[in-house]
Amino acid sequence: MRVAAIVPAAGKGRRIKSKIHKPYLEICGKPILAHTLLRLSRNKHIDEIIVAVNKKKIKTFRRGIVDRFNIRKIKVVSGGRERKDSVLNALKEVSGNIGYVLIHDGVRPFITDKLINSSLKTAQRFRASVVAVPVKSTLKYVKKDGFVHDTADRRRFWEAQTPQVFRKELIKKAYARFGRKKINITDDSMLVERIGVRPKIVRGSYSNIKITTPEDLKLAKLLHRP
Repeated sequence: MRVAAIVPAAGKGRRIKSKIHKPYLEICGKPILAHTLLRLSRNKHIDEIIVAVNKKKIKTFRRGIVDRFNIRKIKVVSGGRERKDSVLNALKEVSGNIGYVLIHDGVRPFITDKLINSSLKTAQRFRASVVAVPVKSTLKYVKKDGFVHDTADRRRFWEAQTPQVFRKELIKKAYARFGRKKINITDDSMLVERIGVRPKIVRGSYSNIKITTPEDLKLAKLLHRP
């Protein structure tokens, strides 16, 4: 089983309110993206890593992350306007002998070997896997008028994370059909679901956070273990 990891990392991170693009913000002296890529590169099952970065940051990425931390297995492509555009660009560079594609957020730096390996094993059996955690909060369905319409049974809801793993032909088919359409896509599983495939859930970790807001960055610094 040969595996390619795709890492979308072209976002500027407007919600984090920083002049520095979010992947290059540091946690304990190391860019967020470097933490992520080091963990992926050290996994024995991952054969190549294709990183989609802002085209204006390619030199910064190579010098400030790949060379500085001696990260191996790396290919780099230009990121697109939206996340799905970045993944589509990266899919074009996946080697022909790859059987599975693992997609992981560049700003989700606490990925572990256990989650990677569990995701790959599950995808090998069920064609597609999604790391997720059970929702802890009560969910309210609210209409446009601002009034509660219904309260969901939270036992049926899981919060999706990454990695998400797919057979290569499956994710390429999904992106070929829907990747260029103007639809709101927030994760890769959504596209696979649209072609009739139900990914299998892999239980994730509440520590596997995606850094989106200033509060997330503060939490990440607390969670970091050298």
